[in-house]
Amino acid sequence: MAKTVVLGLSGGVDSAVAARLLVEAGYTVYGHWLDIGLGGREAAAEVAESIGIPFSAGDIRQELETEVMAPFQRDYLAGRTPLPCARCNPTVKFPALFRRAEEVGAQFVATGHYARIRQTEHGPALCRGAHTNDQAYMLARLPGQWLGRLLFPIGGYEKTQVRELARGYGIPVADKPDSMEICFIPQGDYATWLDQRGQVPPPGDFVDRDGNVLGRHLGIHHYTIGQRRGLGIPAAHRLFVSAIRPEENQVVLSDGTDLMADAVWGEALNLLAPLEEGAEVTVRLRHSKTETPAVFYREGSGGRLELKLPARAPTPGQLAVLYDGETVLGSLWITKDRRV
Repeated sequence: MAKTVVLGLSGGVDSAVAARLLVEAGYTVYGHWLDIGLGGREAAAEVAESIGIPFSAGDIRQELETEVMAPFQRDYLAGRTPLPCARCNPTVKFPALFRRAEEVGAQFVATGHYARIRQTEHGPALCRGAHTNDQAYMLARLPGQWLGRLLFPIGGYEKTQVRELARGYGIPVADKPDSMEICFIPQGDYATWLDQRGQVPPPGDFVDRDGNVLGRHLGIHHYTIGQRRGLGIPAAHRLFVSAIRPEENQVVLSDGTDLMADAVWGEALNLLAPLEEGAEVTVRLRHSKTETPAVFYREGSGGRLELKLPARAPTPGQLAVLYDGETVLGSLWITKDRRV
């Protein structure tokens, strides 16, 4: 029986090369484009035609609104900084691809993420991409039972290598620029997007740690913990956002010396590999290359991370992703921290 896979085909270079690699590996590949209401179907269809794979499209606009866009809005209004891609993957994107897989009888689902699945004694494990552009962080909320059906064909490649492969294959989007924005906010201006949706907080006070008023802010949804740019407050030294108080409609500014934390709490632990109480791990507290050594302790449905080295500005609404070497152990939604 031929190996069959549904591939999320975005119209970009990563998913296009992933499709071609799967074809070369002997898979029957079904390209599936997900419609979020902002166009792009033609580019994805052109890629599918150039590779010679069947193409289909699925409308995920309602699911995206319910599971990602509305929570994104609520998080900012509550003073949190949301991470929409990490929320979308387990609730919208991958479920849509699995639905298509059921329709065509495909055993596997694939995407163009820079991540890898590795077989271990405990079963399939999610692992970081082999090189600098690792995206396993954004996949850390996927249910563990899905891992055995996932394929990430470009996880062992650098981005430059992927583009070279695309040129060699004659893929039409080989030199298409990367899209770094939130998919449903293509211009990247999330504050304007929130303003257009309405029901945003009004302007309020910038204050220092003692409550002294320093100036006026545009609304708490314009700010995130650790932010330095765009504050517009004159001072003898640089100012940073050190806290957001939605109840008082205040944004707290400081010189940044109070941003370091030595412990982080999170909720909704999503385990992807065995994780013992008191285990020594490394943790990413944002989508960056920085990892911090920590000790994990379970607390209710979440957990606490005692950081061996202080970390700067852990931010409620972001993910704490736990690693053992290259393996993703699990993740927590950050709720609070303990400042040094």
